[in-house]
Formats: sequence, C-alpha cells, structure tokens
Amino acid sequence: MAAYDKGDIVMMKKAHPCGTNRWKITRVGADIKIECQGCGHIVMMTRQKFDKGLKKVIEKANQAD
Repeated sequence: MAAYDKGDIVMMKKAHPCGTNRWKITRVGADIKIECQGCGHIVMMTRQKFDKGLKKVIEKANQAD
C-alpha cells in the first residue's frame, strides 16, 4: 500500500513558483494529479516522478470506509 492516498496534502521537494509547497492529491493511478493549495494550479505526473519529488505527507485525508 502506498504512503499516500487521494485527498492527502503533501509537501514536494521543490516549491511551486507561487511560493507554496503544499499540494492536494486529486487522482492516484498510473499517474498522479496534484493541485497547488496556493494558486490552484493542477499538475499531472507519473507515479515514478511523484515518488521521487515527494518530501512528506503533511495531512492525511479522512477516509470513511
């Protein structure tokens, strides 16, 4: 199981040009889609690139399963 899930807030190694490095995961699959929490910009990248750039999970999503 991955250390991150859809809805988690993560910190990436590189900050976004808007000045924040908080991202919300909006899609998890072969590709990962993340949304900048500062300006709302959406970035889609491969899981491999995401794993390499991930610094830490800041906040876990509330999973009511």
